[in-house]
Amino acid sequence: MIEKVEPWIKGKKVLVLGFGREGKSTFRLLKRLGSCKKIDIADVASPTGPAEGDSLWISGPDYQKCLDNYDVVFKSPGIVLERPIEEYKCRILSQTQVFVECFRDQIIGITGTKGKSTVTTLVHHLLKESGMDTLLVGNIGIPAFDHIEEITPETKIVFELSCHQLEYMTVSPHIGVLLNLHEEHLDHYGTMEKYVAAKYHIFSNQKPDDIFICSTQCLPPEGTCRSRMIEASFREESASFENSEMWKDRGLQVVCGKDRAVVNFSGSFFPIPQSEIRLIGSHNYFDIGVAYGICRLLGMTDEAFERGLKTYVPLPHRLQYLGERDGIKYYDDSISTICDTTIQALHTIKDADTVLIGGMDRGIDYRELIEYLSECPVPHIILMEATGKRIYQEIHRYYPEFAGRARLVLAEHLEDAVRRAKQLTRPGRSCILSPAAASYGIFRNFEERGEVFARLALSGKEM
Repeated sequence: MIEKVEPWIKGKKVLVLGFGREGKSTFRLLKRLGSCKKIDIADVASPTGPAEGDSLWISGPDYQKCLDNYDVVFKSPGIVLERPIEEYKCRILSQTQVFVECFRDQIIGITGTKGKSTVTTLVHHLLKESGMDTLLVGNIGIPAFDHIEEITPETKIVFELSCHQLEYMTVSPHIGVLLNLHEEHLDHYGTMEKYVAAKYHIFSNQKPDDIFICSTQCLPPEGTCRSRMIEASFREESASFENSEMWKDRGLQVVCGKDRAVVNFSGSFFPIPQSEIRLIGSHNYFDIGVAYGICRLLGMTDEAFERGLKTYVPLPHRLQYLGERDGIKYYDDSISTICDTTIQALHTIKDADTVLIGGMDRGIDYRELIEYLSECPVPHIILMEATGKRIYQEIHRYYPEFAGRARLVLAEHLEDAVRRAKQLTRPGRSCILSPAAASYGIFRNFEERGEVFARLALSGKEM
């Protein structure tokens, strides 16, 4: 299967731009093929190990100045090009672009600001448990090229796609999924319009016989989608679920009531077994609904779907219950980097006594979160790091009507925030880390932030 990559690189001078996980994966595959005229590496960092064979390593602040010395450049997702892509003489590709070109008809591509990892891993788990030949790759931390030789014509490839992977894509998967769009990565894109444009590549190059599942929260402009579009909606409903008008011709629906949640797709109704699954919260019920639509499209029965759903173990750091210490229940929602996910966390954990908010400031608008916190009954709001201080200042400057300002507690860093949470949270209640901000510059990633929170929270020592 690796030979499918050869048309792009045979006899070419190739540069691997960025030598992180995906860059290393691309380099390994190209070396195995052995058909490039030359393979070099460019990264802002200097090499930390022995030289990569006869490959030249270009590093330092000017590492991107060499791109036009090559025929083909494989750009890693995290690299920001110094010039518009059309100004380069070389052909700029990515591992994702080439992989999707090779296998697009077998790919279920999933993106969105939030929830994409949950839906991607859930769909893969469901397909695997039902006996289908399936492969999980992409932004989940699994470079696609590392598993290219496992693919058969029957393999269903579940591919998590980030905005950075989609940014310059000129091909879209057979089944594309867009879960939601929220203000995010503006430090990279500058404007929300550019960020949305990158995400829309999940469907913009689809063909008429392809399928696009899209949340009604982020539908594209009319006439821009050439494929079959399935609108996925969510609402909370106090009325009777038996009202037939509620379900009439609405695409894919997830409806939650006080004690039940139901998915409707093309006239098939699936009651979510809430008490028998590990995924909690209405946002996760929407993700389950999208997974249900995908699996029904692939021919899965309701019985197989329910069996797989009951055995799915959620990913860590996504409103993950950590345990109890001194009567306080702790939840790690470190994945939360936007207002909406913190709101969802507080909406889900009904007995929340304390929430920890704040991290790196990327300039996103916190109005939505501030207005929610004003109405939310959570007794203690601990604000930390740059965004925590900013939220605190904005409330005092621009929101004189904010209810219960005495609930706001300033903390410098996570350690200080956890110390204050232990002092303030009442036994029998919950404490949630849901930062609504990025971890960069403070921790390596959101995973490390969650791990540090768990260690601090469950430690019996005074800090």
